[in-house]
Amino acid sequence: MKVPITYTLTHPVDLVIDGETSAAGITLYRGTSLSKLRNEMGPDDAPSCTTKSTTATTVTQSCTEVIAVAPQDYLYDAADAGTWKVAGFYGRTTSDNDDSDDHISFDYGYDMWGGLGTTQVKRAAKLTTDATPEPVTKGKALTVKGALTRANWETSKYSGYQGQPVALQFKAKGATAYKTVKTVTSGTAGALTATVKASADGSYRYKFAGTPTTGTATATGDYVDVK
Repeated sequence: MKVPITYTLTHPVDLVIDGETSAAGITLYRGTSLSKLRNEMGPDDAPSCTTKSTTATTVTQSCTEVIAVAPQDYLYDAADAGTWKVAGFYGRTTSDNDDSDDHISFDYGYDMWGGLGTTQVKRAAKLTTDATPEPVTKGKALTVKGALTRANWETSKYSGYQGQPVALQFKAKGATAYKTVKTVTSGTAGALTATVKASADGSYRYKFAGTPTTGTATATGDYVDVK
């Protein structure tokens, strides 16, 4: 997943950021402090910046860059879901590769400032819906099953998300919006089961509002013909 990030960068007017011998940008990190990082991830390419204003001493730019979030590379376990902090960095290099005088040199410097903001990193969620029987006689019981699962970064698969409130919604034939019928709690392996009385043709679906560590999810509607 490629996540675009936009931010404002203000730096001294005499500071050159050319993307070759000097670079600036942001990184996301998790941990109590910069010296005690538990995890971090940043962009692969230099940001694209446009100057918005200048003073006698500073330049202010609007910058955009993209962080390619690959769970297999950056997200290792459930603890990585939640609040991450934002840090800004500046790096510079100087080198002298001309060895005609029997001397070469290489120097590298790096500065980072933490606590500039926060963002949420969440585990992706999925939902399914299956209503039976189809078709169904008007007034008879209709059973709507499904499952709530979420990304397991340790196994690179999806696993059941138990104990979560999930809304069962219905959209009558010809209607433009779904309405919540009832709320059920996900069980073992994220299983969902609800029973309703068939009243009219329409589609049923499950909808999950998400949590601080898991994203939202909406199942594809299952259309039911009521006889």
